[in-house]
Amino acid sequence: MNAQDIIAEICEKVGVDQAAGEKVVGTIFSVLQHEAQGSRVGELLAKIPGASDLAGQYDVTAPAATGEGAAGGLLSTLSSALGNVLGGQAGALINGISQLRASGLDAEQIREAGTTVIQKAEAAAGPDLVKEVVDSVPGLKGHLGLS
Repeated sequence: MNAQDIIAEICEKVGVDQAAGEKVVGTIFSVLQHEAQGSRVGELLAKIPGASDLAGQYDVTAPAATGEGAAGGLLSTLSSALGNVLGGQAGALINGISQLRASGLDAEQIREAGTTVIQKAEAAAGPDLVKEVVDSVPGLKGHLGLS
């Protein structure tokens, strides 16, 4: 199981093209990478070939990603400001969800994508490791519709 396999699954389940699927998966990996610091997130991403590169490519804390210096609209501006108030780590989840919505995904598609990424990560890295990483990110389950 590699990142491209997860992207293909997202495209099929969520009904998006390859570029949008890549952005969705990369954004979710980036949120995990930033929000789950101090957990075993590096180990998780290492078990999914291509995941770390994708997280870096769609870095949710990069200025362009947060709408700074770009015409990102009111939602991007507000989420960026809130992310800055909360700090880089806490803002990563907010920025990530904002990016997913700005790319045209609705709440149901975001939940479907989140559930699929986590299920595929469990298959690649094991459920215990994934649970530890996900549990270390407050609010992630609610935003991605995870139980």
